[in-house]
Amino acid sequence: MNKSQIEAKLTELGHRATSSRMEVVDALLKYHGHMTADDLFEKMRDDESNVGRMTVFRTLDLLAEIGVVRPAYGGSGAAHFVLLEDGHHHHLVCIRCSNSVEFAECSFADDLSQQLAEQFKFKIEGHMLEIYGVCESCQ
Repeated sequence: MNKSQIEAKLTELGHRATSSRMEVVDALLKYHGHMTADDLFEKMRDDESNVGRMTVFRTLDLLAEIGVVRPAYGGSGAAHFVLLEDGHHHHLVCIRCSNSVEFAECSFADDLSQQLAEQFKFKIEGHMLEIYGVCESCQ
C-alpha cells in the first residue's frame, strides 16, 4: 500500500486523515514497518517530527483496526507493527534467535484461505502467515 491508498482507506471507513496520522503513515512507509510503536516514535523524533507518543500508539491501533498493519509478536513482548502489502504478509521465524525472513510466495496461503472461506462461510480480507523453525545460522 502507498500513502494515498492508506489515506483513501481511512476516509472510506469514516476516519479523518489528519496531518499527524499521515506523518505516522509516512514514517511507517519510510521505515517499512517491522518496528514497535516506541521504535517508530523514536525514529520520528529523530526525523524532527512533533507527533506525540500517544498519537503514534493510537494511529497504529487504528491502522491495525482497518487492516493496514498487523501486530506481530516475536517473543520480545512488544508488538512489532507490520505493513500488510496487498492484504497479506509472510515470515519465517527462527525459534532460537528470533530472526525473521520475509517471503512473498503466497500460493499455499491463498489455497488455504480459499478452503477456509468455503468451509466456514468466511469472507477473508487478508492474512499474515508466520512459519516457525530454525534458521541456517542456528542449525
